[in-house]
Amino acid sequence: MTEVNKYWEAVQANVCAHCIDNDGKGACRLAGDVECGLKHYFPDVVETVLSVQSNNLGPYVRALRENVCAVCEHQSKDGACLVRTEVDCGLDRYFPMVVGSIESLGIECNGNLTEYLGVQ
Repeated sequence: MTEVNKYWEAVQANVCAHCIDNDGKGACRLAGDVECGLKHYFPDVVETVLSVQSNNLGPYVRALRENVCAVCEHQSKDGACLVRTEVDCGLDRYFPMVVGSIESLGIECNGNLTEYLGVQ
């Protein structure tokens, strides 16, 4: 299992399970070809969260806007995002929980990261 998959499992358990778009059985109810921004950009989200070390959420949000939102199709060139403004972006809505899940897994495996990730 790759490192990103381990983070995804943690986020699904801690974040997706509480999402308003969850069907109660672990599946996302977003309709049609709409994909959750969290799932779509997840490798970039993990990289972004792990690139920040702060006790405050502000630096994480700035990094998210610079690294993920900046390439999202919903954000305009001036940085405005109607999806985010309307609180329809699951990534933005649950970002504090996402950060917590990723950071917790990082702390949990930090003592023996090589073994945890299966790297030799």
